[in-house]
Amino acid sequence: MARKNNTVDKALYWLRYRIGEYCLRGFVFVFPWVPQRLLASFTSVAGRVTYVFLWKYRQRMEENVFNALGRDFPEAGEREELIRKAWRNFSKGFFETACSLYTSRGGILSMVAVQGEDHLKNALAKGKGVIALSAHLGSFTMIGARLASAGYAFNVVVKQPRDRRFARLLDAYRAQLGMQTISAKPRREAARRILRCLRKNEIVLLIADEFKSGGIEVEFLNRSVSAARGPVTLALRSGAAVVPMFVTRDSDDRLGLSIFPEMDLVKTGNLQEDVAANTAMTIRQLETMVRRYPDQWNWLGFRRNGALQRNTNSGVNITRPSRQVKNLDSDS
Repeated sequence: MARKNNTVDKALYWLRYRIGEYCLRGFVFVFPWVPQRLLASFTSVAGRVTYVFLWKYRQRMEENVFNALGRDFPEAGEREELIRKAWRNFSKGFFETACSLYTSRGGILSMVAVQGEDHLKNALAKGKGVIALSAHLGSFTMIGARLASAGYAFNVVVKQPRDRRFARLLDAYRAQLGMQTISAKPRREAARRILRCLRKNEIVLLIADEFKSGGIEVEFLNRSVSAARGPVTLALRSGAAVVPMFVTRDSDDRLGLSIFPEMDLVKTGNLQEDVAANTAMTIRQLETMVRRYPDQWNWLGFRRNGALQRNTNSGVNITRPSRQVKNLDSDS
């Protein structure tokens, strides 16, 4: 019986990926033949439909926003509007990434404005490569498309889907945009490939807001999380610059890539202490951006380890939060 159930599970797993693959292939295939206004309308409708039916993911997004705002979490009506906005931003990010597959380099350059490009150029001038530090914030998938279109050698580290066929399809789409993919697993091979790219003075993008056991314990959004030590360990080992960068949208829906100055890493000579201190510093940088753009943080895998309950005990409740609402648009 167990073997039969296992076979059924594998079949359903395979079927789920094949449905996802052919839907994605079909969408990308018809994309250039459909007027963008119609595609934008379709994306808007799809966003509203998925908002209703994918309630588990919507709930996670609500929890993300709640954690980002803490005691400033708005009341019911404003909260609903904020979550809808977050879901809309998530949908538009998918649409913009699909658009970029059939947009010229010049079109991508004009689609995403850049602030702080000199910070990136100064870091690359040192000749030891750049670790681009970012998060699942805004249209983060456009970071590589924008910089690759500008002529930068760009690599992105990703956690590959277990279905290899689907993973190869996504790799091909990234390659179409000028990005090379580095699989996060196996870890040793990933580290070797990252170091090889850094030695060639290339950019390697690391999305650092995935928190799992076995990392460095740090504070993030008023909770203790286990942050990956990989980004700063690789930076200390290679001498590469760590440069935070994020693609966010403004109140007029225009995308902007903000590139921050190279982080001044702690280097005392004690590797263990340096890794811990620098990891905490990088997470503070991510936290600052998440708090600034809570409606654009779209990571749906944040571990649910009782943070909401702890916040409830401190006087904040997800159904009846304290009334201390700030103007979100002032930061976005």
